[in-house]
Amino acid sequence: MKEGLSFILLLIIAASILDTVTQLLLKSAINSLRVSVSGSLGKIIQFIMQLIRLPQVWVALFFSVLALCVWLFVLSRADLSLAFSIGSLHYIFIAFSSRFLLKEKVGFKRWLGTFFIVIGIVLVTIG
Repeated sequence: MKEGLSFILLLIIAASILDTVTQLLLKSAINSLRVSVSGSLGKIIQFIMQLIRLPQVWVALFFSVLALCVWLFVLSRADLSLAFSIGSLHYIFIAFSSRFLLKEKVGFKRWLGTFFIVIGIVLVTIG
């Protein structure tokens, strides 16, 4: 593997990890709210106001912007088809972090799908 490609792969992995952290923070934030969103405009406004007061949302926004900056750098250096395919690592990171950090149940079909994503990433990377 070329040195430049190794660096791009590292950046794609970094962007995927940053995006995964963003999603974990947002999930944590939304789980901490006690307001159910209904069709009422008042409830929706109350929900938004509670959401923007949560520190996790602001930290998630920071990680999201950071991931965007890394991703834009990747796109300036790599083919979109390669970058986007390898960027699918995000799905793998989400599956593992959902299971082990959020203690969510990840069924056999999801693990199987995650396995096929890994196979696809390998094929795209070596192809």
